[in-house]
Amino acid sequence: MKTWPKITGFAAALAVVFGAAYGVGSLAGSDDAGTKPGTQTAREVEAAEAAGADGAAEVPEGLQVSAHGYSIDLKTPRIERGRTTDIRFAILDAKGRPVTDYEVEQEKELHLILASRDLTVYRHLHPTRSADGTWRMPVDLPTAGDYRLFADFAPAAEAGGSVESLTLGTDLAVAGSYQPQELPKQVSTSEVDGYTVTLRGDLDAGSPRELTFEVRKDGKPVTDLQPYLGAYGHLVALRTGDLAYLHVHPNSEAGDAKTKPGPTVSFTATAPSAHGYRLFLDFKHEGKVRTANFTVQAGLGGGTAAEEDEHAEDSGSAEHEHE
Repeated sequence: MKTWPKITGFAAALAVVFGAAYGVGSLAGSDDAGTKPGTQTAREVEAAEAAGADGAAEVPEGLQVSAHGYSIDLKTPRIERGRTTDIRFAILDAKGRPVTDYEVEQEKELHLILASRDLTVYRHLHPTRSADGTWRMPVDLPTAGDYRLFADFAPAAEAGGSVESLTLGTDLAVAGSYQPQELPKQVSTSEVDGYTVTLRGDLDAGSPRELTFEVRKDGKPVTDLQPYLGAYGHLVALRTGDLAYLHVHPNSEAGDAKTKPGPTVSFTATAPSAHGYRLFLDFKHEGKVRTANFTVQAGLGGGTAAEEDEHAEDSGSAEHEHE
């Protein structure tokens, strides 16, 4: 799945946009009440204005419900905590018609990411599409509060046209008693299901940096990672506060005859602004996908991950699920 635009191609001007758009996604409920599907909410209009009246700069991925002629229409903007509910949505084209033709990227037509505003709940899901263009996915979210829903996809290219991926975002409200959690502090390791994942490297504002993850089980390097969505690792980064979405991929692909299946997976990423980010690394081993998560500080003098306490227990506190 290509990111639109690619993370490593962010220019300095885009970094300015991130700073201007910060706070756009602060949620009081779901999308503005009465907002017609396919139009921008008040928050998104403010983000677009912050980007510049001439539209020369792009609003960051995931902060808009409408972009580049496409919109996300969430038909279930509110659900209840702890109750399995079908989330339904459609991607609309510029004429308001549901899109029914997609490019397959990383083995799927569309990738659905759900994250709570406090970034303690994370879901990487793959919904099913009906013939009429409606996407459906049953979810059971354990905590109430404000969530962001991201649809990462590439509409099929028209004859002679090019394929461009994009990520649209919208707000999801989960009813119930809500107590936001503090953001886990920065550490270099994450424990999940008996696996220890170590992060080396950090993010920098405006400059590409390499992030390398090493996977171990019972203290031994895992050298037989299995391909997941065409790679040995899948990384999503969300900026704290507004949940601006950065979707990056490994520096190599599974099955390219030169990439080893572990124990390390590396990525190159650029943080468009100095701020905190949560990283969610999906990896597959012994037939199951697991997620390691990290907090990193880009350009804020927080030091590298390796300089932090490598044994803090809260590095793996987010709840994850894959479908």
